[in-house]
Amino acid sequence: MPTIFILFGFRFLFYANDHEPIHVHVVKGSICAKFKLFPEVELVDNRGLKPAELKLVESVIEENKEIIAEHWNKFFNRSI
Repeated sequence: MPTIFILFGFRFLFYANDHEPIHVHVVKGSICAKFKLFPEVELVDNRGLKPAELKLVESVIEENKEIIAEHWNKFFNRSI
């Protein structure tokens, strides 16, 4: 599970066996959510994050989506 960064207690990561499209998982304790990055950041699955938490992590992803995509592409040896 490559962790991209931890911010506000949320861990932003993807799994070593993940699949396209490029997306990021957000985990805090036993709650988690999944967001796709392109063409726009979009919630795919939510398992326990409250609306305010979703808004916070979505804004973090939006601000860092190029960095997240760069980590994804580097890990999976994909060219941009």
